[in-house]
Amino acid sequence: MLNPSLNSADVIIIGGGPAGMSAALVLGRARRSVLVIDEALPRHRVTRESHGFLTRDGVSPSELRKVAREQIAAYPSVRFIQTAAASIEGSDGAFRVTTSDGETHTGRKLLFATGMKDLPMNLKGLEHVYGKSAYVCPYCDGWEMRDRPIAVIAGDHTMHLTRTVSGWSNDVAVFTDGNPRPEEEMTEFRRRGISVYDAPIREIFSEAGETVAIMLEDGSEIPRTAIFFAPKLAPGSDLPATLGCAVNEFGTMIVDEMGRSDVPGVFGAGDGASQKYQVAAAVAAGSMAGVAINTEFLELDWEKRVQDR
Repeated sequence: MLNPSLNSADVIIIGGGPAGMSAALVLGRARRSVLVIDEALPRHRVTRESHGFLTRDGVSPSELRKVAREQIAAYPSVRFIQTAAASIEGSDGAFRVTTSDGETHTGRKLLFATGMKDLPMNLKGLEHVYGKSAYVCPYCDGWEMRDRPIAVIAGDHTMHLTRTVSGWSNDVAVFTDGNPRPEEEMTEFRRRGISVYDAPIREIFSEAGETVAIMLEDGSEIPRTAIFFAPKLAPGSDLPATLGCAVNEFGTMIVDEMGRSDVPGVFGAGDGASQKYQVAAAVAAGSMAGVAINTEFLELDWEKRVQDR
């Protein structure tokens, strides 16, 4: 094990969200020196509460991060710096990460927990309700929006999202925002009494973050008090690709069940290496990646014991 120093660590974790901090906790308890490079701009910072994580259901994302940092502080080999990773070079056992402030840090292993980022949807008024009465995950926020008049704004996987949302409300309407949907999809909606509005959306009206209505370009004003939509996403970092890590059609890292990428010494966990966009899933993935990283160190240390005799 390396001793923690200002510029070197056993493991460099890029991203300080649930996946990154979960891995840091596992590795800190395993007596590994860990550097977490955290820009502190998590995607879920717009939400009031985080749901579905056992023992922490309903806490704010900021409180979740605060408690996590406090608990990780019990392990002195883990440290955090608030900055962004700008470039990475090297290979397994000798990675070099340069941050946006020009500092260089070395690590034997890398874990990317950089998540995803939202791209602009160009819907007027959405920014006022996102994270308050407009959400992307029914499992995370459907309970709070139960029995409301819900709008599903069409995008990728519209049918799946509408079917899922229908488990929390019988009053669901689909808004295509002027983008034609397949006729078979429209037939499925009509058979179930789900209204479909084809006109482009002019504006989302709200009061103090609570959706009131959706105004269409044809002048229609449709009362709705909740919205679910499929955001347009991009990877939180393109650095895995610059190292040669394989990515899928969504731009996320391709990793195995323990977070290993196809580049030796490089791991991924959380939203940036999965389409399971939930805190509980990210925590689990970070934990498994931490175990896998430590296992690789243990195997090296085990063989070194023989060589040192």
